[in-house]
Amino acid sequence: MEVTPLIPADRQVIESYGQHSFRVSGVAYEGAILVFPEETRSWAASAAEITLESLAPVTARGGVEILLLGCGPRMVPVKRELRQALRAAGIVVDAMDTGAACRTYNVLLAEDRRVAAALLPAG
Repeated sequence: MEVTPLIPADRQVIESYGQHSFRVSGVAYEGAILVFPEETRSWAASAAEITLESLAPVTARGGVEILLLGCGPRMVPVKRELRQALRAAGIVVDAMDTGAACRTYNVLLAEDRRVAAALLPAG
């Protein structure tokens, strides 16, 4: 029985993550990234810099319903103000360690959910 999720070839799949980098659909990225189903881009952020302004590419994009926040090696709680602002934009944010965020993103992508991931390196 095949258990690998079927994900369309044009979707951005997170293949691996490490202390300083990620591999998404065959492309290596250094540092923090934003992953959307159609594209991946560098993200200039650290755990202390996760603000509504730093997440503007997510909120401006439209269509994102779930934002997975990969906080690095450990989950960091999302500030109430940020959670509320994202909720007002129609986005539910779920913070977790980066490894869990990568795995969850791929599962939700396979389910064709409207998901994005804001990922800090695991190191």
